[in-house]
Amino acid sequence: MSKIENIRTILLSAEYGDEKHPEILECFPNGPKRTIGLVEVTLENGVKGYGEGYLGVFAPQVFKSIVELCAPYLIGKDGFNILRRYKDLCSICDYWSLQGAARHTTSAIEIALVDAKSKTQKCPAYKLFGNSTKEKIEVYGSGGICDTKEHFIEELELLKKLGIKKYKIRAVPSDINKTAWVLKEARKYEIDVGIDMCQNLADPPIDADDVINYIKYVKNISKEKILFLEEAVGPTDIKGFKKLKETLNIDICGGEVITTPLEMIERINLDIYNFVQPDASVIGGMHAVKEVFENAKTKPVVHAWGGPVAIMANYQVAFGCNGNLVEFPMIPYKLEPIMFGDQRVIEDGNLLRPENPGIGITMNDKIEKDFSFNKESVYSCVVVDRGQPKDSFWKE
Repeated sequence: MSKIENIRTILLSAEYGDEKHPEILECFPNGPKRTIGLVEVTLENGVKGYGEGYLGVFAPQVFKSIVELCAPYLIGKDGFNILRRYKDLCSICDYWSLQGAARHTTSAIEIALVDAKSKTQKCPAYKLFGNSTKEKIEVYGSGGICDTKEHFIEELELLKKLGIKKYKIRAVPSDINKTAWVLKEARKYEIDVGIDMCQNLADPPIDADDVINYIKYVKNISKEKILFLEEAVGPTDIKGFKKLKETLNIDICGGEVITTPLEMIERINLDIYNFVQPDASVIGGMHAVKEVFENAKTKPVVHAWGGPVAIMANYQVAFGCNGNLVEFPMIPYKLEPIMFGDQRVIEDGNLLRPENPGIGITMNDKIEKDFSFNKESVYSCVVVDRGQPKDSFWKE
């Protein structure tokens, strides 16, 4: 047992992508800089643990306020009894945010407690989640937010260098020729392609028939296999996901916005996905992801599009639960090499198991000082038209 002595929020902002990158043009109105929201938990034994909630990318001040609301209820309590502290957080927040923002702060605090406990026990965090002996997990490259052929080729060359054989691009039903071009180009690299249709932010989202027609038109141009379709309809369109799974010979997946393991398990039981994509920085923490693994019919593929702490938390629980595939975000973020150090290593297309105590993150006063919070570095969910080329541009 070691009591919680202090809990505080750390907001960090750092360079992300470049000013001409399509995601920056769409979602970062103030330029290529991104914020992450961290929680630092200090135990009475002096050990500090770090966690991240994905909310910090979108609403950092909201994240900070909810952490400050929760902290007094946890001070002085046993930091090693993580599931009990999780229930405490649910008691504080669930009445007014059972599904939503507070779940991200619950996630951050839970991850920080896992980090602190495993550091105290001088073991990597994955050892708290099972007896896995898996030493590596296959990686898929997560990018494909590209407006030019040159940008796609640049990403394919990076995947080739790392030995990665799976690549996720972003596309919508109007991207027929673009999708076919990428499928053909990726085949030259012996890389298979999955498609994120990005309907989490669409208003209104497309329906299942639009997706089915899009796939039909793509297949008329390219016979290359499509690995999976992610978030292909709106997040509440259960019937749409079901129709896609029953109609298309492509794996259907989703779940990155789901904020409780209960809801994700219900969707698993409804058989609407081929696999689910829980995120420890969203769904309530690492134990919540473990619960999803324990109830899934096929192994989940953790979503990992947050900052370094969120990414490493997801990787650790994937190792602990014998995951088969993890996400590798491809947009450069200046904090990643600094905070990962030598703990995120990709060789021959596989993520090597991290072995440092805790979740494997470097955090110190210098990082906090050098990457101080910039209130303008906030992701905007009001997506703007970046003026991308018409789909005819991709015709061969």
